Amino acid sequence: MKTSMRDALVTAATELFYAEGLRAVSVDKVIERAGTTKVTFYRHFKSKEDLVVAYLEVRAQQERDGITQAMEAADGDADRVFQLIAAQLGEFACFQGFRGCPFINAAAEYPDPETPVRRLVDTHRAWCKDAFRTIVAPLGPGDAQAVADDLMLIRDGAMVAGYLDRTEALEQSFLRSARALTGSR
Repeated sequence: MKTSMRDALVTAATELFYAEGLRAVSVDKVIERAGTTKVTFYRHFKSKEDLVVAYLEVRAQQERDGITQAMEAADGDADRVFQLIAAQLGEFACFQGFRGCPFINAAAEYPDPETPVRRLVDTHRAWCKDAFRTIVAPLGPGDAQAVADDLMLIRDGAMVAGYLDRTEALEQSFLRSARALTGSR
């Protein structure tokens, strides 16, 4: 299947941005990796920031797909959703070359909350929190949104633990924390 040049640019950016950092990677480096020209780059993206947003949109969709699939597979069983999410976090956060959460990293490099990058990060985090709220709502917590916020904090911590822990330890810790918070077991 032939890949569009826009997709090739986003793929090249994904590899480079994640490995080296958003600000550290130049447009020229992305162009070189994609095997194209500046004219072609600017035909698809007005600026590097637009490419960063496209990269983060891909990463956001991957995480959303994983959470959505876990919710569908668990069929309303919150504990099963947490088990599946724990496995996903362990797989993602403990792989060779892991450099942390792409959204936390982006927020660190783009501290101004009014930039398109930070707005995308905020939108994605809001989506995740809403998904967590949906998962825990049937459990009847007093404040499902507060529990969702806490689950997001646990997810963020799991991303940091990916640098330091083994896959099994990270998965078990996330699951224990989610269960303790929600009483889902």
